Amino acid sequence: MSDHVITSRLTQFIGPERSRTVMQFLRFGVVGTIGFIVDTASLYAALALGFGLYGGRAASYVVAATTTWALNRAWTFRGQGDGPAWRQWAIFLAVNLVGFACNYGTYAALVSTVAVVAQHPVIGVAAGSLAGMVGNFLLSRRFVFGGADRAPRP
Repeated sequence: MSDHVITSRLTQFIGPERSRTVMQFLRFGVVGTIGFIVDTASLYAALALGFGLYGGRAASYVVAATTTWALNRAWTFRGQGDGPAWRQWAIFLAVNLVGFACNYGTYAALVSTVAVVAQHPVIGVAAGSLAGMVGNFLLSRRFVFGGADRAPRP
């Protein structure tokens, strides 16, 4: 089913503004899933390079956050937000520190207290990603892509 069909059906039930927000959240979730894959792959690469569980996670977060910023800019919030890309990227990283705190805090708590998570850090990455997702969406929508309440430019 295409975005247009889904948006049309949502609009019938919840109106155009809410359907736009729901579609943005769904796209944000798809991008987050891609970010999760990038995050996990980067973590395991960093572990192989000897970064350790905590340093590797910090490095993988930056790689994943950069990836999700680029995808959200191109797809989720296409044509929204102003200013140069480097500034938007910096704001994205800054405002998502709240989500990062939830994400990394959940990961660190699980890695340090649950043996199976320390052995399989992907579990901690998944739990952390879910913990930070909603906050990251709201902050990104408002502060990074500041025009998120406007209709996207063509």
